[in-house]
Amino acid sequence: MDDQSLLRYSRHLLLNEIGIEGQRRIRRAQVLQVGAGGLGSPAAMYLVAAGIGRLVLFDDDRVDLTNLQRQVLHTTERIGQAKAASAALALRALNPEVIIDARASRLTEHTLGALLAGIDVVLDCSDNRATRYALNRACRAARVPLVSASANVFAGQLAVFDFRDVGAPCYACLFPEAGGEDESCATTGVFAPLVGAVGALQAGEALKLICEFGEPSSGRLLTLDGLDMDFRRLRFVRDPHCAVCAAVPGA
Repeated sequence: MDDQSLLRYSRHLLLNEIGIEGQRRIRRAQVLQVGAGGLGSPAAMYLVAAGIGRLVLFDDDRVDLTNLQRQVLHTTERIGQAKAASAALALRALNPEVIIDARASRLTEHTLGALLAGIDVVLDCSDNRATRYALNRACRAARVPLVSASANVFAGQLAVFDFRDVGAPCYACLFPEAGGEDESCATTGVFAPLVGAVGALQAGEALKLICEFGEPSSGRLLTLDGLDMDFRRLRFVRDPHCAVCAAVPGA
């Protein structure tokens, strides 16, 4: 690292758990993130500020006035612009050292396998169950760690699935696939600081996985009640009848 990088990341370098070697791991890391909205905005900003090597960011939506109450990557001037392009502008301004690969398209399960090659961790900042289940299946098969989160009204959830451990539970072990409609914040509402808190926690878990420090969070569901500001952590285990785990060879 040159003098400018040493200065930029100096507060990380002071941490024994990160230091020079940890920051080098962060700079070599490649992260795939799905979603540049309420959760994706703070998650991407903290990952890029921390100096990850490359962020591959998918979002096929456009910036809308109703987004600006909570989606802090975007601005009033960029209403109507593709969220991927808007996010890229903000993130490159934040840290020009990071490669931002922003794609204004919907991620499909058919393309996920190839995309995961070389990826160190995936962040699910999506807003629908179909995408969550697709990411879970692909990450499980490729043995790439997945940090998944959701936030709605005043309730947030966060879980880490470290598929480098073949015995780790998956998203479907915790939430078996089922029919029904997604709950949208367009109809239910969402507390703006809640998505900021949960998205920031996603970035933190991703950096912990990359640097391999702290207590492992795999197999634990963190819930946040934004009304009472109450955090709870629940343990869960692999479901022996999980259709996803049973379908992965050697899992």
